[in-house]
Amino acid sequence: MKTKSIEIPLKDVTLKGELTIPKDADGVVIFSHGSGSSRFSPRNKFVAEMLHQQNLGTLLFDLLTEEEDTIYENTFNIDLLTSRLIEVTDWLLHDKNLKGIPIGYFGASTGAASAMGAAAHFKNKIKAIVSRGGRPDLALNHLPSVTAPTLFLVGELDYPVIEMNKLAISRLHCEKDMQIISGATHLFKEPGKLIEVVELSISWYKEHLTKQKFTSEKATFAD
Repeated sequence: MKTKSIEIPLKDVTLKGELTIPKDADGVVIFSHGSGSSRFSPRNKFVAEMLHQQNLGTLLFDLLTEEEDTIYENTFNIDLLTSRLIEVTDWLLHDKNLKGIPIGYFGASTGAASAMGAAAHFKNKIKAIVSRGGRPDLALNHLPSVTAPTLFLVGELDYPVIEMNKLAISRLHCEKDMQIISGATHLFKEPGKLIEVVELSISWYKEHLTKQKFTSEKATFAD
């Protein structure tokens, strides 16, 4: 397994990313990070490393260029972020080395909204979605068109986001679930809470992305 830095040529810009594909990977998860974050997000990188242990590939990339990221409004421009995720997903779908591999999304914070919008665009080409502390409510108009099984993970102490996720899940017509992580705040910084996020995410991907069973004893986690 090897991680390689890549440049993704889109219509108007070139975005930087990190692509990791285990040998004979069972699927690939594309990460859509939240406002003010990047492909170097320690929380997303931690989740990605655990997915690699379960033979899942990952693509972490910057939705904005360095110059675009200096403009605060861009970090909440859901239409822009969604269009970028759509273009990147299309680029991955046309990679001849990954032809036919199942693709899922992992969205965090505002990145969850772009994941929902892109999933509505691609329909059944996206096989599973996980939202970590996400704002899927920012994509309400797209939610009824999402077909991929979707899991919302929210911290018990992240009160406003819990209500936002309840609103969002009520708009979904696909298979869906919402899990509230006890004692966790928005960033899941409390001891052991990010591990709970990882285990629930892997279980969801195994069931819906790779159609396999996940047993947590097989994973090696380090908080």
